[in-house]
Amino acid sequence: VDRSYTGPMGRTSDARKKILDAAQSLIELRGYSALGVAEICKAAEVPKGSFYYFFESKEALALAVIDEHWAAERRDWTGLLKNEAEPPLQRLRQLFEATEAEHRACRADRGSIAGCMLGNLSLEMCNQSEAVRDRLKEIFEDQVDLIEAVVTEAQSRGEVTVADVRESARAVVAQLEGQVLFAKLYNTASPLGALWANCLALLNARPASVTAAL
Repeated sequence: VDRSYTGPMGRTSDARKKILDAAQSLIELRGYSALGVAEICKAAEVPKGSFYYFFESKEALALAVIDEHWAAERRDWTGLLKNEAEPPLQRLRQLFEATEAEHRACRADRGSIAGCMLGNLSLEMCNQSEAVRDRLKEIFEDQVDLIEAVVTEAQSRGEVTVADVRESARAVVAQLEGQVLFAKLYNTASPLGALWANCLALLNARPASVTAAL
């Protein structure tokens, strides 16, 4: 189905993308609840009628923003975590370093750290929208899947020792999300510098493996 919006004089515009981009920026800046459809359309520079052409509701827009955001972020995670040219622990370290660099850049550009949009929406919306809650749960389980594969490989190589690979992967994701939350709270990327050492402790990494990943 062609969902491009045809505006005045028959000109076709990518109104849906404009709405999604504007909504993501506003949600990152202010959260979801405080936003109205009119404000989103104004920021996107599209007529309000085009919003309802693409989205049945504000909740539907939130779900689309979440999907767009995770699709882009997942490509980054996959590129790092499935890079077989690097040993598994080094891949994890590169994910942490990329996360820290992203938030440092955000701080330098905006003057503040936006944090993780998925985490922010989890806190804000988990008791407001069952659909959003379910989608966020799926995404975080997907993150655990990606980390679990790396931890499994590291364990098979004798680089880490964990009793439950799945729960250890979940702990790594929780550590990452928690430090991003602290970075947002204190408005500094400094807490993200602890990710590597904390991950090694969570996974009971062996000293030789740590040295190899430096």
